This record gives sequence, structure tokens and C-alpha cells, in this order.
Amino acid sequence: MNQQLIDNISNYVTDLLTKGLDETFLYHNLRHTHQVVKGTKVLIEKCEINDKERESLVIAAWFHDTGYTVDGGKNHEEESSKIAKAYLTEHNHPEDQVELICSLILATKFGHEPKNLPEMIIRDADTSHFGEESYLETTELLRKELILRDIKKLSIEEWRTVNIKMLSSKHRFYTNCAIDLWQEQKDKNIQSLIKKEKKAKKRAKKEKLKVKYKNESPERGVQTMFRVALKNHMELSAIADSKANILLSVNAIIISLALSSIFPKLDNPYNRYLVIPTGIFLLFSVISMILSVLATRPNVTQGEFSKEDVTNKKVNLLFFGNFHKMKLNDYEWAVGELVKDKDYLYTSLTRDLYYLGLVLHKKYKILRLTYTIFMIGIVISVIAFGVAYNLYGNIRELSDLAN
Repeated sequence: MNQQLIDNISNYVTDLLTKGLDETFLYHNLRHTHQVVKGTKVLIEKCEINDKERESLVIAAWFHDTGYTVDGGKNHEEESSKIAKAYLTEHNHPEDQVELICSLILATKFGHEPKNLPEMIIRDADTSHFGEESYLETTELLRKELILRDIKKLSIEEWRTVNIKMLSSKHRFYTNCAIDLWQEQKDKNIQSLIKKEKKAKKRAKKEKLKVKYKNESPERGVQTMFRVALKNHMELSAIADSKANILLSVNAIIISLALSSIFPKLDNPYNRYLVIPTGIFLLFSVISMILSVLATRPNVTQGEFSKEDVTNKKVNLLFFGNFHKMKLNDYEWAVGELVKDKDYLYTSLTRDLYYLGLVLHKKYKILRLTYTIFMIGIVISVIAFGVAYNLYGNIRELSDLAN
């Protein structure tokens, strides 16, 4: 084997691929060529072939993908053979060897059935990455290259299916040396792809069922309706309690100020005109406080139920007031009966929603009355203070004239 010739070809091809390939060639590049050359050298060391064939195989391995530098890689095998022939002819390489090298390059074309041992070797070397541990990473580079070059746009799942079909039924190693070297790892790669495909299909099936259940299941819509409605009722109840507490606080402050500032002055005869307005003011404040307390005052229930109530579906087990006096074992049994019966469960939720609505109606009705009374009381009290002050002023004026 002419090592000087091989080194010159190596430098030539390296320069050609480095400068002539587009950045979109993520797989068919110098790295792949080095891998094929390496695989070729490994196989020719283990196979019985003459020196002439050895040299031709290594040269063919170097040149086999140089055609990708011409016209975007169309008919790259033919273009690669032309590049090799031109270079070798220029360097006075024997014509019979040039023809052999060109035939070996054309043998790497997909679907070509090798006719002799050298063609088997070059084909096995060109697909040696099928039997490498890095196969999954390497084939992903090819998928991305096809996408970038607008040749094929396949998803990861689709590409996985293509690879399983390729490795399982469309590819085989031709030489016994390649089978010994790479078949075991190739089988492992196939199994790895199949496992990933099964997991992906299982995951996709789950997602599909999840989406279908989410979109089509009427129960989910019913559950959402109850959850939202109950949440809204609880928030409205909290708002009502907050409003009642505001009225309680305001009226408590009013009464405290009245008792500390106005009442001590009513003993003075000159301040008796303030008695009636102050009384009106305090009366409306007290009424507002009483109504505020009534709006927030909880109802006390018996907190017990019988097994007959559960059997006849008469008790709402979701409201604490119906079970707070029950023993834990009895309540656990009752809840167990509840969750067994979907209709009973939805009936209980409906009842809970209904009675919460009644409580809210009562609260807001009393609150509306409380705010109305408080507003009227403020207005009447101000008027009363104004009238009393005016009458007191007239009386004082008349008294001064009489004197």
C-alpha cells in the first residue's frame, strides 16, 4: 500500500470537505468520512484480500462522500467517483485501479447489492456506525441534516420508526468480520429504539386519553361546576362577614365616643337640647350592631344522623353541622356509603350548595337592612342635631330679649 499516496489523498479530501461543505451537513461531513476510513481499515485487516484491493478500499473510503461538495449532494456517489477519477488520473494512478475505486464508491449507493468481497467491505464500513454505541446520537445528526436541507422533515418519533425499519429489515452486514465486530451492538441499538418507541406510544396513548377525558367527560365538567360554585359561595360568605364586622366596629366606635364625650355633658341644663338627637343617634347605632351580629351569628344544629338517614340519602355528610357529634367509625362508614353512590354524592353536593345559598341570602338580606338602617340613622341624627341646635338658639335669643 502506497502510504504517501494515501496521505496525499487524506489531505486533499480533508481540505475539500472542510472548505466545500455547507454547515448544514451535520452528518455527511469529514467526521463521517474518518469513521468510514477507520471501519474500512479494521475490516481489511481481518479479511483476506490482496494489497491492490486494500489500497483501493482505503482510497474509495476517503473519496466516497466528496460528491456532497457538488450541487448540494445530488447523485453524490457518481460525483464522488468523478472527483476520485479526476484526482487519480492526474496523479497517474493505474487505470484498472481507478476503475476499481470508482466501482467501490458506486457500491456505497443505497440499495446496491455487493458483487464481491471489496464491495461488501466498503458497504459494511459505510454503515459501521449502526453497530456503535454512539449510533443514536449519530442518526439524530442525520435527521437534523435532512431537516436543514429541506429533504425530509420528520419528528423524533417518525425518525425512530424509520430507523427501526432500516436496521431490522433493510440493512445487514455482509462480511463475517463486520458481523463479529458490530452485529451485537447493532441488535442492542434496535432493542433500544424499540423500547423508546413503546414508551413513546404508551405516553402518547396516555396523553390522548387524558385529553379525551378532559374534553369529553361530563363528570369533569360537573366537578368543575361544583368546585367553582362552592368556592364562590364561600368567598361571598367571607365578604358578608367582613361587611358585618365593619359595621360592628364603626358603631362600637360611635357608641364609645358618644358615651365618653356627649353623655357627661347632658347633665348641664344648657345641653338638654342634645338629649333627643343623641338618643336617636345611639338607637340607630345599637340597632345596626344587633343586625350585624344577627348576620354573622352561626346556627347550632343537632350534629347527629342515623344509619337510616344515610340509607335513605336524607343527610348531607359534607356539612359539619350534621356530623360533629357523631363517632369517627360511624362517620367513616357513612362517607364510605356516600362515595360508593355517585348519585348520592352529587345530591349531597347539590344540597350543600343549596343550603349555602340560603345562608348567603339570609346574610345579605340582613346586611342590606343593616346598612339601610345605619344610613337612615346617620341622616336622621344629623337632622335632629341641626333642628335641636336651631331651637336652642331661638330659645336663648328669646330669653336674652326677655331679660
